[in-house]
Amino acid sequence: MYKVNEQEVDPVEVEKGITIQTLIAPDDGAPNFAMRLFKVAPHAHTPLHRHPWEHEVFVLRGDGLLKYEGKEYAIGAGDAILVPAEAEHNFRSVGAGELAFICMIPNSGARV
Repeated sequence: MYKVNEQEVDPVEVEKGITIQTLIAPDDGAPNFAMRLFKVAPHAHTPLHRHPWEHEVFVLRGDGLLKYEGKEYAIGAGDAILVPAEAEHNFRSVGAGELAFICMIPNSGARV
């Protein structure tokens, strides 16, 4: 068993206005998946990208847009999203506050 509070994990700024906190990873005893907390400052966005693994996202707070394969979708607190492998996507904060979401990926994709 492993337990951690987000306050115990230092955020890593990966882009201007975007931080990631890796809450659970292989070093914590998780053999298959990594759990990461993203925080996106107002009007910031993740790079438009694709990768060879799926990921599952759960929005904790804030208002955002998911750009997925050229179309935009409104996202907000309580939304659960599956982004399939190789799908082009990014996340943008569009509200007055930060967009925060949990992102689960296979350990093969965990870098931060």
